[in-house]
Amino acid sequence: MQCPKCRNTRLQASKVEEGLPAMGCPACAGSLLSLLYYRDWVERNEPPLADGEVATEVVEEADAKAALACPKCSGLMTKFSVSGALASRIDLCGRCDEAWLDGGEWQLLKSLELAHKLPAVFTEQWQRRVRSEKMAQLKRERLEQQVGAADAARAAEIKSWLAGHAQRATLMQFLASD
Repeated sequence: MQCPKCRNTRLQASKVEEGLPAMGCPACAGSLLSLLYYRDWVERNEPPLADGEVATEVVEEADAKAALACPKCSGLMTKFSVSGALASRIDLCGRCDEAWLDGGEWQLLKSLELAHKLPAVFTEQWQRRVRSEKMAQLKRERLEQQVGAADAARAAEIKSWLAGHAQRATLMQFLASD
């Protein structure tokens, strides 16, 4: 099997994590992960306890814009966003039940405490939440461009104060009356 990213490098047997086999690319450090093996690994391994430390050395790999071809069936793999704040996307072949992890994405999943929840990333609910996060971030950035960072921060503070206020409707009506 050839690497779907490099296209000319043969994949070799490797491990993403102890007890979790994959087919890895020696050139780009990406890994083809069988979700069948992954589910077995999840059942045998407890998720690590959250110690409050987030890995700061995780480097986000540049994601290919074009769809990748599955190394097994040559079909197109679907891209799934991991987080609204990150550009990283995991490629999935729904026919073969195989996921392509770019170099560094497994460490990213671990730092986000998603290593034991990978299938959740492929759900419509997760992707809807990611799109919502991205839209909220774009709105904040646009507001900062229009009014400046200090005023945007103040507006966000007022918005969160209003969101939980018992008299929100009355206050909104007052603000809109000028």
